[in-house]
Amino acid sequence: MAKLHEALRNLPGIGSKTALRLAYHVLDMPEERVRELAAVLLEAKRSIHTCPVCFNLTDGEVCEVCAEAGRDKALVCVVEQPQDVQAMERSRGYKGLYHVLHGALSPLDGIGPQDIRVKELLVRLQDGVIQEVILATNSDVEGEATAAYLVRLLKPVGVTVTRIAHGLPVGGDLEYADEVTLARALENRRAL
Repeated sequence: MAKLHEALRNLPGIGSKTALRLAYHVLDMPEERVRELAAVLLEAKRSIHTCPVCFNLTDGEVCEVCAEAGRDKALVCVVEQPQDVQAMERSRGYKGLYHVLHGALSPLDGIGPQDIRVKELLVRLQDGVIQEVILATNSDVEGEATAAYLVRLLKPVGVTVTRIAHGLPVGGDLEYADEVTLARALENRRAL
């Protein structure tokens, strides 16, 4: 039980109590369902890899986004993680391509430009097809540092570099917003 609890606790976002609840749930499951779960996990680990173009996750030769013919090939949105691609796609407002860094710069954690997919982004820009790079890194310290680094790196390349707006969420109350969010919302305001 301790090994199962510890293994589940090592998953991101799973605390000790949740890991314990999951461990008991797995032990209560019929053996066949546990085998199915284990098989699905192993199959996912074996078959899912990074897309050689954008580094999103895929089980095909290239990911679904890169394979989609109607995408705007002159537009690339840079995100930190594959799950960020899914979030952007849920918006249904973006029709360009992506580039997944698989991390963000974090000198305190020893993560530098060589540890994320920066070189690969520069290689993608060499053919001149990409005209705009949208930086959609998180608005935390690491995401902002990554965006600032990429701006300095990409400006001399001759592509337009933009940053997604940050501010108040739709339905958010002003009284609950922090100072940085409010400042960003004011900074990124637009005419109506």
